[in-house]
Amino acid sequence: MANGDVNNSKKLHIVMFPWLAFGHIIPFLELSKFIARKGHKISFISTPRNIDRLPKIPYEFSNSITFVKIPLPHVDGLPKDAEATMDITNEEIIYLKKAMDGMEKDVTNFLEKNSPDWIIQDFAQYWLAPISAKLGISRIYYGIINAWFLSFLGSFENMINTNNCTSPPKLEDFLVPPKWIPFETKAAYRLHEARWMVESSQKNVSGVSDMYRNGVTIEGANAIIIRHCNEFEGQWLKLLEDLHHMPVLPTGLMPPIVESSSSDEKNESWISIKEWLDEKPKGSVVYVALGSEVTVGQSEINELARGLELSGSPFFWVLRKPSGSRNKDPIELPDGFEERSKGQGIVWKSWAPQLKILSHESVGGFLTHCGWSSTIEGLMFGHPLIMLPFLVDQGLNARILEDKGVGVEVPRNEENGSYTSNSVANSVKLVMVENDGNIIREKAKEMSSIFNNKELHDKYIENLIKFLENHRKGKN
Repeated sequence: MANGDVNNSKKLHIVMFPWLAFGHIIPFLELSKFIARKGHKISFISTPRNIDRLPKIPYEFSNSITFVKIPLPHVDGLPKDAEATMDITNEEIIYLKKAMDGMEKDVTNFLEKNSPDWIIQDFAQYWLAPISAKLGISRIYYGIINAWFLSFLGSFENMINTNNCTSPPKLEDFLVPPKWIPFETKAAYRLHEARWMVESSQKNVSGVSDMYRNGVTIEGANAIIIRHCNEFEGQWLKLLEDLHHMPVLPTGLMPPIVESSSSDEKNESWISIKEWLDEKPKGSVVYVALGSEVTVGQSEINELARGLELSGSPFFWVLRKPSGSRNKDPIELPDGFEERSKGQGIVWKSWAPQLKILSHESVGGFLTHCGWSSTIEGLMFGHPLIMLPFLVDQGLNARILEDKGVGVEVPRNEENGSYTSNSVANSVKLVMVENDGNIIREKAKEMSSIFNNKELHDKYIENLIKFLENHRKGKN
């Protein structure tokens, strides 16, 4: 285990440096644990508050994973003490990127002093690859998303050009599969989603576009690692290699482990959730969760609530304010909704143990925003998906998963993304109870043999670690 499989002469020192969002920090930390278990040393860089908010890591890593706290410089526009996307609104994220750019000097000092073998980094720190290359440190770009999203952005030259080209990408460019995808695909954005993509191609207050950050980081890398596997839509991995002319190493899907510890039995919130679920028939409950960073407008909450009520299915809805929301008002549900739906469902307004709920036998479907981690967790347990995507890769995920037959997307207005209670109710009924949904339920069940196959995904991690060992500094 933690004392590892390598002798000291082969021991690697690897720096991990994720973007300042917990949806990125946690997958970087999970990968760190896999690598540390093989006897390698990890230095994990983030800001002080982010490191302090991480879940406590098991004692077995006390000598192999070191947390390196590098302060985040203050920039105008970023609220005091904000160090992660969960502390801010979507509009303030550009200032967080600008602040992260200010970590360059301290990060450089750390690298100069410690001379690691590898740095595994995220998309945002576009200034890092040239520094690492100068210091003789090998570089990896780690995409915590899947291969179709990264492929959709094109070659790194394509991404870099968005920063200074005379004809920047237009909305229409994102509404169809790009010309560089050589196979049939449903991967394309809807109009209301494409605006976000156009924005990410434009320079912002940090001086560069997000697309440029991504492109420069990949250009400076020796390899790409990505949370994907050959057994599910594997053709995208080959496309990524063709686009970037460098090794693309899938990590597998890294399915999380449902940990049951004695503390769970004492955890009051889990006890009451479990009691409620235990009373429901097998496969009857739709679990509803739209991620911790999605901002859902009041009218969207109202339609979703009415739709769940109309569906007639038992539901467990985790409804928390999005991270970073400084709106002190409580979340409003439609008048009388909680009273009327008392026997049918629960609205849970604090943190909920998602994996445990999804693993409970009374859950039979997952209404999700289609973040990649949540998607993996739902399909691990063979749950069909009712999909309500909002940002980034979520729309593409929904198109491809619907095409695969493992779920349905809630119909929406193309222009503004709005949906109705009827469209929610009809989608829930189809996936949860109707005969026409049988094939979707079956397909989702079949998927668990890939998504929950720990042995399969562990082999990907083994191969990735072998690559790191065989291509260390001075060898590549």
